[in-house]
Amino acid sequence: MKNILVLDDVLDAAIMIKRILERQGHEVAVFTEEEEALEFLRAHSVEVAILDIRLKKMSGIAMLQELKRVSPHTRVIMLTGYPTLETARQARLLGAFDYCIKPIDKKDLEEKVAQALAAEA
Repeated sequence: MKNILVLDDVLDAAIMIKRILERQGHEVAVFTEEEEALEFLRAHSVEVAILDIRLKKMSGIAMLQELKRVSPHTRVIMLTGYPTLETARQARLLGAFDYCIKPIDKKDLEEKVAQALAAEA
């Protein structure tokens, strides 16, 4: 069982991801507010973080930078409903492990999380 953090500005989307990953046996903490997610990261070991590109107060890219500063070993999977090559490139340069496109494909998400966890070991 691994600890996973999900940050999405849409609560229903985050809960859907949580349900998918809990069925795989993971502990999943869901957040819609960036600061709450960062506070959780400061207090808990998180193996994988799933971040939406569009958040409430900052961009997902800015959140990725902050997350990597707070928890450099956490693998990050970025989510977006608006994929662009530039955003994907920027996320990779800043340390994102992978990228998922919304609407989320359950199998794709499970595979990318499994890959991130395997790389983390």
